[in-house]
Amino acid sequence: MAADSASAAEHTHAASRAPVPDADALLGQVESLGDLGGVVVPVTDLLTAVLKADGGRLPHSQAAELSTSVQDAIDHATASAPSPATTPGTTAPSSPLPQASTLPAPVDGRGEVPEGLAGEALTALGKATDGLVKAVAFDDAAQVAPAVNAVVAGLVNAIAAMLVGSELPAPGLAGPPSLPKAP
Repeated sequence: MAADSASAAEHTHAASRAPVPDADALLGQVESLGDLGGVVVPVTDLLTAVLKADGGRLPHSQAAELSTSVQDAIDHATASAPSPATTPGTTAPSSPLPQASTLPAPVDGRGEVPEGLAGEALTALGKATDGLVKAVAFDDAAQVAPAVNAVVAGLVNAIAAMLVGSELPAPGLAGPPSLPKAP
């Protein structure tokens, strides 16, 4: 009887030390999600600071600091953006920059993801944030609103492109509502 309980305890302890099945694949998925946060947080920090600032104007030093944080995050995400695998002898089609009204549809395999989609979206986001930083330098708040809209659209596109190009599982929502049209 005592031998049975000792054997069960040893078995439980050994099982708790066993690696998680598919840990490497799951870790890759978790890192993909972490990369999203690495981009989303600095971009939303910049947007929040601009929208809360009097007349959409930020002190030059604050704008520069926030812009550097955004660019560092974009550089990191671009460096770790997945490059789609293709079938030998084929190439992935090139893609125009993603537009808010034409977000990429879910794909069944990575070979269907346009090569460089995430990189293109991140580059476009970087240009949009540069435009926003330039807009906050002017006294005209009317220039800030379109620049904010461009950054928001660029962020949505970057998120969509990064998700489509990752190894994350397909969403399992039953009947999600359609996204509103961009203004």
